[in-house]
Amino acid sequence: MKTIAARMLDQLKIVYELRAYEVDESELDAITVARKVNMPPEATFKTLVARGDRSGVVMACIPGDAELDLKKMAAVTGSKRLELVAVKEIQSLTGYIRGGVSPLGSKKRYPLFLDQSALKHEKISVSAGQRGLQMILAPEDLRRATEATLVSITKSNE
Repeated sequence: MKTIAARMLDQLKIVYELRAYEVDESELDAITVARKVNMPPEATFKTLVARGDRSGVVMACIPGDAELDLKKMAAVTGSKRLELVAVKEIQSLTGYIRGGVSPLGSKKRYPLFLDQSALKHEKISVSAGQRGLQMILAPEDLRRATEATLVSITKSNE
């Protein structure tokens, strides 16, 4: 069965691949998911939901092996302060549960900020909107489908 996110890509005539994997409640992290779908962690993107004092709710799509830089994210959204939304709030805001948040097809369309490192990869993996299912697609296709803003929003390792 196709998810809302997959049907949206179909409507836009965007080529993608669905990859299913075994879900383990104790292993919802992106690095584990990357291994299960045979993708590098830096090309497996997780979608985080945040709220800024000025921007309201926004979404960030960053590599699975990276950490969101809240200061950078606040700056690109025009907020002074920004924090991740509590796990218990994610479903009411997006329609998705933790471990299955897709950058596409949430209940309400929130601004999406895609880490520019996505463009280093021919294909990236993002959640298809449910735990156990990833979509593999070209980063530019994801950016186009979501109208994402390309930004640098991860903490650097220096």
